[in-house]
Amino acid sequence: MNQQIVREQMEYDVVIVGAGPAGLSAAIRLKQLDANLSVVVLEKGSEVGAHILSGAVLDPVGLDALIPDWKAKGAPIKTEVKEDNFYILGPAGQIRIPNFPMPPLMNNHGNYIVSMANVCRWMAGQAEELGVEIFPGMACSELVYGDAGEVRGVVAGEFGRNADGTPGPNYEPGMALLGKYVFLSEGVRGSLSKEVMAKYELSKGHCPQKFGLGMKEIWEIDPAKHKLGTVTHTMGWPLGSNAGGGSFIYHLENNQVYVGFVVHLNYKNPHLYPYMEFQRFKHHPMVADLLKGGKRVAYGARAISEGGIQSIPKMVAPGVALLGCSAGLVNVPRIKGNHNAMLSGIAAAEAAHAALAAGRSGDELTAYEATVRGGAIGKDLHKVRNVKPLWSRFGLVASLLGGGISMWASTLGLGLFTLRHKKSDAAATEPAIKHQPIDYPKPDGVLSFDRLTNVAFSFTNHDENQPAHLKLKDASVPILVNLPKYAEPAQRYCPAGVYEVIAEPGKEPRFQINFQNCVHCKTCDIKDPSQNITWTTPMGGGGPNYPNM
Repeated sequence: MNQQIVREQMEYDVVIVGAGPAGLSAAIRLKQLDANLSVVVLEKGSEVGAHILSGAVLDPVGLDALIPDWKAKGAPIKTEVKEDNFYILGPAGQIRIPNFPMPPLMNNHGNYIVSMANVCRWMAGQAEELGVEIFPGMACSELVYGDAGEVRGVVAGEFGRNADGTPGPNYEPGMALLGKYVFLSEGVRGSLSKEVMAKYELSKGHCPQKFGLGMKEIWEIDPAKHKLGTVTHTMGWPLGSNAGGGSFIYHLENNQVYVGFVVHLNYKNPHLYPYMEFQRFKHHPMVADLLKGGKRVAYGARAISEGGIQSIPKMVAPGVALLGCSAGLVNVPRIKGNHNAMLSGIAAAEAAHAALAAGRSGDELTAYEATVRGGAIGKDLHKVRNVKPLWSRFGLVASLLGGGISMWASTLGLGLFTLRHKKSDAAATEPAIKHQPIDYPKPDGVLSFDRLTNVAFSFTNHDENQPAHLKLKDASVPILVNLPKYAEPAQRYCPAGVYEVIAEPGKEPRFQINFQNCVHCKTCDIKDPSQNITWTTPMGGGGPNYPNM
């Protein structure tokens, strides 16, 4: 903590950073176990749900364990999956993959198409009824450490710094919220989680984490084309051999569909433009026919953890635990992580409750990690552990065939090898000279849109007078290193148009950061080949304001 700034302090039993499914599940479970525990949840979004973006088809196993009577309590979970479709796309057609060869874990029977933003808003209400304190618009900008080096709390609610970082006339230093334990449920690549992993070397002995970039639009379509409860996934075109990934199309209530596209960030070609791959996908005849006559009503993007069980770091350090996507608990073939996030929150709460009952604080919640790795989450991820490495090394066909065999073998209890991930997604990027630029069609403004137009549909806003929350370790690297070697891929991998190379006649090119556009996806922190960009949290309340993602 900055010694020159005096901050008020508040003490809690447990401080939780992030009001997503993991953090809210932990808060609810703590209060279920002991109503007298003091629990606070801090959320950087303007409201709970404002920064929640997920597919989402929800496996209710986590919610069943947390709030068994969620239906009676009015959870916004109503659209049960009725039909599952899998396709491999070509430029002008598609091949249906039959459902029967797929392992049972890939079946969506009993799952629900939901807005996780709205589910989290409902969960927040349940938590508050139990006495949990929830503070939205409170970004956590620093960790507070104790005398023994343990995580003691966080600094939240700092406002009013000038663009150069100095305190402005309306500066508010924020508060130090201290806890006997701190839970980090920031989502993928959270800044505090990243600091904790580095400080305590939590990734040592584990594979590097792998990531994807997920982009999503909500469309209102012609009622005649709407099929409530239908789930469709595709692979293949337009990515082909350029990158791994695929799409999802989910039909929910009110004639709306979620249209999403995921690009694995271990692609080699720095000319690849993930956002434009998404826009091109919507011009496939199957997709274009569905969307024709409809309108796009929302857009957003976020990174997805894809490393699987091999890439989960050590999840605990003195005084702190990593929950949900902060630890990387997504099941990639199922495209699901919310159920594991909830289960991790429950497990962390139960471990903390037992520790507090025994008079402990500030130590490692080893029971939590044991439960995650040895319980339902570990079993869920163990079955699919080889799908992502096979895809990364050998491509789509090998992933479908080899991954399917691996999942069936694990389902039948047969022990198989576990493939490891070799390098980070940043290190996978190759020099531009090895690859051809990709010619992308210009968006037509009907099915496809330019980035800035779409960002307006994420309702993103940041105070322009605050310091840029996207930090360059070396300001010369984008132009002197990344531009000549990699054609500066930040211009393309960012799904919000944050990064530009400005080339004016007679002047040297310069690198511009439009941080106001940032949708907090963290892709820049992940994919920059020089690892020169660090994403930090901006002032609370900034960023996207997703209505029902």
